[in-house]
Amino acid sequence: MTTNQSILSTPTDENMSVVAYKAFMLKRRIILTLATEGDCTIADLSRILNVSNPTITKLVGELIREGFVRDQGKIETGGGRRPCAFGLVSDAGYFLGVTIQEGELGFGVIDLNKNTVTVTQHVPFTYHTNAQFLDNLAARIEEFIESLGAAAREKILGMGIAVKGRVDASSGIIYNAINIDGYPLARLIHEKTGIETVVENDTRAMTYAEYLNGDRNEVQNALFINIGRGIGVGIIVGGKLYYGKSGFSGEFGHIPFFDNEKICQCGKKGCLETEASGMALETSFAESLRDGASSILSEKFERGETVTMQDIIKATESDDVLSIDLITDVGEKLGRGISVLINLFNPELVVIGGPLAEVSDYLMLPIRTALNKYSLRLVTRDTTLRISTLGETAGVLGAALLTRNRMLGIL
Repeated sequence: MTTNQSILSTPTDENMSVVAYKAFMLKRRIILTLATEGDCTIADLSRILNVSNPTITKLVGELIREGFVRDQGKIETGGGRRPCAFGLVSDAGYFLGVTIQEGELGFGVIDLNKNTVTVTQHVPFTYHTNAQFLDNLAARIEEFIESLGAAAREKILGMGIAVKGRVDASSGIIYNAINIDGYPLARLIHEKTGIETVVENDTRAMTYAEYLNGDRNEVQNALFINIGRGIGVGIIVGGKLYYGKSGFSGEFGHIPFFDNEKICQCGKKGCLETEASGMALETSFAESLRDGASSILSEKFERGETVTMQDIIKATESDDVLSIDLITDVGEKLGRGISVLINLFNPELVVIGGPLAEVSDYLMLPIRTALNKYSLRLVTRDTTLRISTLGETAGVLGAALLTRNRMLGIL
């Protein structure tokens, strides 16, 4: 049986004949067609690919024997002989998505038909050096794959890794991400695991998952606002992810938005992140407590412990007034920033996601109020604003979906 990895990879056999190469590439096109069009008859595939029925019949038969395609049975027609429809075997191959966050990893697996197989979040992850980062990451990936069962590894066709910061998706190199700069992560993880690997910015991966999970037939232009300790934006233009010239689009948090003296993590002053992010929320919370404000987190702060964004999010569940007030302030400032984006892009859809979106209405209501106040009504009236439907799974599923669609040739 042909290995699953070889059918989606560029053939490397120098002795492959021209005829064999053409057949190989045509089988890939058949898989791509079934992935994008759904179940097809031989006549459908022949018409779409502009290849004769006998050739399609022969290659579909090979794909059935190789375990990628199955006969779905005869379909009803207007009369005459009923043809058989053929579709992809969902569990013939898997795509693994990995997210790297502060102190933890997330894993998700989808099959050939984009069905979610499993998701595992909050796997502890620490490192102190670049070498340790690579070794520990590869080890955690191997442990997760082992947990899937003995037969899983040979079914994994590719892996996508989503990280914060600037990522060159075309080369797999990460910049200013997870305290590592100019690091060829895709190549090194491929060498460690033997699994073909792509790397993507986390916000862009989340954007892609949310877009595919929604009604993309009606939405061609969309924005995904990822608000965690920092802020990023994923952009869909004309139904496709927008990368920009260098692949670094989406640095929404570093727009010089405020006339303040607060230094952003990028080294500049006045960035949107300095007042409308999880980091800004943590800073404002600590300042408020030092100034005498009261909170259910006061005791933790007085013990000298750091009050984190997640602590503040949890405090809102107990109706902590200080937490709610400060998140409302962040939401209002973020809404002003989103108004700029709406006026520029005129999108059909804006999705709010990331960790801070967990507080839901405490963040969404001030955002909506700011949009009504600052964006152009003529532009905003055609824009739908909603919370992320995938939540914390968006990153791992997006990384897996991007990998699938790149390997299938959809992207």
